Order: sequence, then C-alpha cells, then structure tokens
Amino acid sequence: MTGDEVALPSLYPADRTASYLDTSVGELLRTVATEVPDRVALISVGPGEEPRSWTYSELFDDARRAAHWLLDRFEPGDHLTVWAPNLPEWIILQHGAALAGLVLVTANPALRGAELEYLLKQSDSVGVAYAEQFRGTDMAALIAEVLPHVPAVREHIRLQGWLDEIRRRPAPERALPEVSAEAPAQLQYTSGTTGFPKGALLSHRAMLTNADYVLTRGHVEAGVTWVSSMPLFHTAGCGTAGLGTLSRRGTLVLCVLFDPDLMLASVERYAGDVFGAVPAMLRALLARQDTQPRDLSSLKLVMSGGDTVPPELVVACEERMGAGFSTVYGQTELSPIVAQTNPDDTVEDKCHTVGRPLPNVDVSVRSPQDGSVVGRGEIGEICARGYQVMLGYHRMPDETRSTVDKDGWLHTGDLGVMDERGYLRVTGRLKDMIIRGGENIYPREIEAVLGRHPAVASIVVLGIPDEQWGETVAAVLSLEPGSDVTAEELHDFVRGQLAPHKTPKDWYLTDTLPTNAMGKLQKFRLRELIEASALTRLPSREQ
Repeated sequence: MTGDEVALPSLYPADRTASYLDTSVGELLRTVATEVPDRVALISVGPGEEPRSWTYSELFDDARRAAHWLLDRFEPGDHLTVWAPNLPEWIILQHGAALAGLVLVTANPALRGAELEYLLKQSDSVGVAYAEQFRGTDMAALIAEVLPHVPAVREHIRLQGWLDEIRRRPAPERALPEVSAEAPAQLQYTSGTTGFPKGALLSHRAMLTNADYVLTRGHVEAGVTWVSSMPLFHTAGCGTAGLGTLSRRGTLVLCVLFDPDLMLASVERYAGDVFGAVPAMLRALLARQDTQPRDLSSLKLVMSGGDTVPPELVVACEERMGAGFSTVYGQTELSPIVAQTNPDDTVEDKCHTVGRPLPNVDVSVRSPQDGSVVGRGEIGEICARGYQVMLGYHRMPDETRSTVDKDGWLHTGDLGVMDERGYLRVTGRLKDMIIRGGENIYPREIEAVLGRHPAVASIVVLGIPDEQWGETVAAVLSLEPGSDVTAEELHDFVRGQLAPHKTPKDWYLTDTLPTNAMGKLQKFRLRELIEASALTRLPSREQ
C-alpha cells in the first residue's frame, strides 16, 4: 500500500443471497418425517451397549407423543432444563419441547449441586429432566439434594424409562400449538470464564439456519451420516450436529460420550461422512488411529473449533484421515457459528484463519478504545450483526445492552484481524489484552512463542496490576518432566523473537490450571492465585 492509499475498513457486509430456514425445529422434523419417513434419523451408541435406532417416522412419533406428554404438565413458553449426557432421550425431549413450544434449557452434566441450583433458578425453569448417573456421578442423588432449594421446579423427569411412559399414552388427538420461527427454542448458558454463566436465548430460525449454513460451507450433502460425541448441552452438539443433520435429512450417530475407540469404530461401522471435535479430541483420535487403525475411507469432512486449531493438527487430520478440514469460529450468543473455512481453502487459510463470515451476517472489526471500524490488517474486537444474534441474556438486561449495542452489533469480546478478502484470524480475548504503559499486548502472541520452547508443556500469559505501568506481563506454565529451565532462559527465548515490552516480567509454575465445568481456562482465578502468592515462582539462575 502506498502512502496515498487508505486501508479498506474491516467490514464484511452480509451475503444476502442465501435463504433462511424460516421454520421451527418441530415443524422441520414433521416435514422431514413426511419426506423420508423410512430413512434412519438417529443411532445411539455407547461402550458395551447395543445400538438403538430411529427412522424419521419413529423419531417424529416419539417427539409428538413427548410434546403432548409435556403439555399435560407445562404451558407453551415454560422453561424446561435437561441435565443429561448424550442420550437419545435428550434428542427426543429436544424435539418434543420444540413441538410443544417450550424453551429447552441445556445443562452440562458435569455441573455440581451449587452450579445446577444456580442454573435452575436463574433460568426460571419449572421442570428438569435428568439422567440417573454419568461418569460415576449419582445425578439422581444430586437432583434430590438441589430440588428442595428450587421450589419453582414442580416437575422432575427421570429419563430412564421415560420413553416407555410416553409410548404407553393413547395416540394424541389434540392439535399442537403453532410455534414461530422467531420464538426462543433454547436457553444456552455461556461457559462463565469470568464469573457466573449467562443464559443466551436462541431462536428456532437462528439455530436451524446457522446449522444449515455450516454444512453448506462444509460441502455436506443430503443424506449425510454425522458421527458426533460433542456434548448435546452445547450448541455444537444439539445445534450444528443435531439440527444440521436434520436439515440435510441425514443420520446422526450419537456417541453417549467421547471415547476414541467408540468414535472411530462408529465411523467405520456406519460409514460416517462427517464428525466434529475440539483439538484435544482430534489429538486423541489420531493417537488411537495410529495404534488401532480403522477404515475411515467414508470420511469426507472433519470440523473443529472452540479453541485454537494448531496448523500441524489440520495437516495431520487431512493426511491421515483422508478428509477435508473446516475450522469454525463463533460463540453461544451467535447460535453459534459466524465464520468458517471452506474445505477447498488453501492449507495456509485453513491453518491460520477461521475463514470468511457465513451468509446473512455482517462482521466488523472495531477499535476497543472508541468502537470505530479499524482498517484491514489491524487488530480489533470482532463484532457481528444479523439473524443469528441471540434474543438476549435471560433476566440480564444490563449484560445484554453491554453485549449487543443499539445498532444491533454483538460484541464478541474476541480480538481478531480481517484481511483484504474478509478472512478472519482470531488473536485473543479483549478481556485478556494487556495494556502496559499505553501499549496493547496480546497474550496469544506470547503464548505461541513460548509454546515452541521444548521445556514448556503448557503456558498461559496474563496481565497483573502494576503501579508504574498499569499492567505487566506474567507467565504461568507447566514444564516437561525433568526440565530445569530457568526464568532467565525463557526471558531470553522470548526476547529473541518479540519486543521487550512483550516479554514476561514474572514467571510462575503450576501443575493444574483452573477451569470451569466446560473445561475452559479461567484466567481471573490465576490472577487471584498470583495476588494471594499461592503460585510458585520459576527458579532463576541465582537460586
């Protein structure tokens, strides 16, 4: 760019050529069951279990009976929490609630008593459906402990045996309520990395359309078989995988939990076309495929997101699984995907960007200081506007206003860069940005450098308060076994690649990093530990 040229603004206007799925989840299921009644819709698989399967006709029949059963106990618009792992009953409840006009509140089965109590109260749930146990946790006992503290929950539904109960009822005769495409379908809770979780209300149209767009960008064809162990309580599981498969009249092979053997065996047995997994899952799958290879020749697409996808992992998946790769980027409040790479993109784009925005969403990158749109190639906050923006945070109007501005832009809190083609690269979190003496420092850049040091097993960079500079850079790391690296050595390693003000001043050791129930890092807990002098400092040469 010459001195006379001005950088294009980081504003990607919506591609409005694609249509919406302007219907409700229940109505789409009714339509698909009419079109392909005998196609297999759902297969449930688990370690040591006999698979269970439903055709679309059978799935709609169970969902319709579930809707009438629910309407004997609830009113349209009521909030019903589901607290269970990836059971097929979860899917049937999801569709039944959609047909009945209920709002499904999704709860992580890893939640414990106080967390579950908070969610039930904050969501205004009047019912809860639950599994008896999961991974050694007696969920029924926890429900019994929590419910006396949540009197608004008047119905508790044990999912084991529930299908038998709804199938025993007489064939329903009354009409089900009309459910608008714009009505809330689900209340999905954010992961709460900075405090209490917030419940994002997502509409039928937003979740269905978004899932459909993701599959279109991924070149996924009708009749797809999707093998999924992504948790159903998350938008990636019940939305992108579950509703995306429905939109393609396909088969969802639902793994009750993530197990590499189960996943790979299911791809082989059912000729799976697609699966999605976060990077940690992909590493485990590749490792298992090395020791006990399965026939993955049917696989056409691997999708990943939710965390930084290292370039070597993208290349390894494509080469060793023989499938295309697509990286997705988004968040719960966006129903959830806003940008995605195309399997036909260059290796460079698939490894270092999250692709271009999906249809019908405006995306901009804005200055954290004054909200103005920055130029292409400049770092700023990623913002999105369009059909997929949440209806709002439940009972949190102030938080809603601070997240969605008066012009409809949802501020993601993510920092990123947009190139001249509209491809996005995520560079970190706005709340993680360190401001040292007026200079903006991005932890992810420093973490990428330190992650290449052979002694470093894991690394987190964060800002800590400083009277002179406002904030200084600190690093919290775990070391590879047997390492005796010193603070000075790591300081020199960073200084050889980054500017002086980006080099950590303080170095701390930890064996475990604080995470929430979703497994996401909570940096604010690390700051608390540092302030309380509860972390060990990395030894220096003099020690």
